[in-house]
Amino acid sequence: MDAHALVVNVDGAVVRDGEYLLIERAAGEEHAAGELGFPGGTVEPDDAGEDVLAATVARELREEVGVEVGAVEYVLSGTFEADDGTPCLNVLTLCEHAAGEPRPRDPEEVAAVHWVSPEAARAREDVPPYTEGYVERLEAFRR
Repeated sequence: MDAHALVVNVDGAVVRDGEYLLIERAAGEEHAAGELGFPGGTVEPDDAGEDVLAATVARELREEVGVEVGAVEYVLSGTFEADDGTPCLNVLTLCEHAAGEPRPRDPEEVAAVHWVSPEAARAREDVPPYTEGYVERLEAFRR
């Protein structure tokens, strides 16, 4: 990997009736197993185009939970270092739910899906602090 290269990850926050779609990561997942987070994934090397972030999050939502999205809005981004030391840029987007009832499409990756209110996200022990922070930022963004 190039010394200046980094992984770009895009999370999709789908909101419906005031609740956010969160996935429960499967027990075998390397990162955040058993915790709740937003569905999403990595921009692939062959992804290209002006709307690469929107295309990536739409693909990941379709693959992970079977949901189609319409409008995708940038909310925030930040960097972190993966467990293996890889630098990562994480982009949080707000996604319009267009079609589909969410369900785990690959149980080795997603154990369950949950619609969670902001209040419930604060109270649940399986919601890590960074996901709770994302919910707070999303709520501010939506106001």
